[in-house]
Amino acid sequence: MPRAGQVKSPVEERLSDRIALGVLTRVFPAELVDEVVAETGRGEKRSRLLPARVTVYFVLAMCLFSGQAYEEVARLLVEGLARSRQWRGSWEVPSTGAISRARARLGPEPLQALFARVCRPVATPETIGAWYRGRRLVAVDGTTLDVADTEDNDTFFGRPGSGRGEGKGSFPQVRLVVLAECGTHAVFAAATGPCTTAETVLADSLLPHLEPGMLLLADRNFLSFDRWQTAAATGADLLWRVKSNAVLPVCEQYADGSYRSEIFVATDRRHRHPQPVRVVEYTVAGHEQAGPIRLVTTILEPGQAPAAELAALYHERWEVEGVLDEIKVHQRGPDVVLRSRYPDGVEQEVYGFLLVHHAVRQVMHQAAARAGTDPDRLSFTRSLRVVRRQVPAQAAFSP
Repeated sequence: MPRAGQVKSPVEERLSDRIALGVLTRVFPAELVDEVVAETGRGEKRSRLLPARVTVYFVLAMCLFSGQAYEEVARLLVEGLARSRQWRGSWEVPSTGAISRARARLGPEPLQALFARVCRPVATPETIGAWYRGRRLVAVDGTTLDVADTEDNDTFFGRPGSGRGEGKGSFPQVRLVVLAECGTHAVFAAATGPCTTAETVLADSLLPHLEPGMLLLADRNFLSFDRWQTAAATGADLLWRVKSNAVLPVCEQYADGSYRSEIFVATDRRHRHPQPVRVVEYTVAGHEQAGPIRLVTTILEPGQAPAAELAALYHERWEVEGVLDEIKVHQRGPDVVLRSRYPDGVEQEVYGFLLVHHAVRQVMHQAAARAGTDPDRLSFTRSLRVVRRQVPAQAAFSP
């Protein structure tokens, strides 16, 4: 051991003091990783080849280099250190079994805690395309991801119907629901569950993440009296589509074509506790036969949000579809099955993907701000490639 005041040589340093993920390490610094590991009680009690911090970074690398074998991901973590002569110690690349055991020891909790600490809306008042009349645009939506076909995953997550009356789908699936910032695609709240759990149920757990000054966009499947009331109680404004068969009486007609109405608890036939809403109806050019699209909003004064503006604004909801596409197709890879064979590993892996996506989007927002442009004008795929290249090229990290 070196004497007091001496600097350890690279050989004497632990790999966990040097390992890093290029740009991602700036978003998830080692000190923060150590904090969430300690908070969740996942720190190691003895020296290991894969201590908890390294395992967290390995999961992030695994989700950054989706589709690569375990051993290849492990090599990428130290390749840049060797090139830059920041690490000259010997390190045996762990076997697939050793990495699987390290992931099992870590569990999903540190990744979930890291997500809660880091993943926030990132748009500033100057961010182009992120606001409507001073309100931060956010949206909610869900998707499913195929997971490894194991008995444990099947029991916990379930399988979707095949849609052809021929039994269950090929793979078990995890359902993922997210709240995302429309202008930057930054996911700031997420919930996972079995595919048999409705996305509206998972969405209920995300509503406390809403804040005054937000405007939440949602598709027609999300509207219910209780969900609307809960979301509105956060102080956020709402703009949700409603189903064509929803009963919305006209209480007062406005000059911009919208009208004041009320929604009720479905079982309350006397309508004793109505919730006031404003209704905006419009048709899409070329799809008039499909009938009008109806939106309900908490913004009751037409002067604060004219009907024509809200009709145009609702299309921003599709930004959250883009978020899910970035994660499922471009980051994970099309038709790629999550590799984890146990439910805890699946949740760990999902949060790894969310963390990497948020880091890439945060870097993109910073680049767009410097260029004075809309983050939507930057390519997620190209940005992802840049981040991937930086891991072996600039992996050195000094604590």
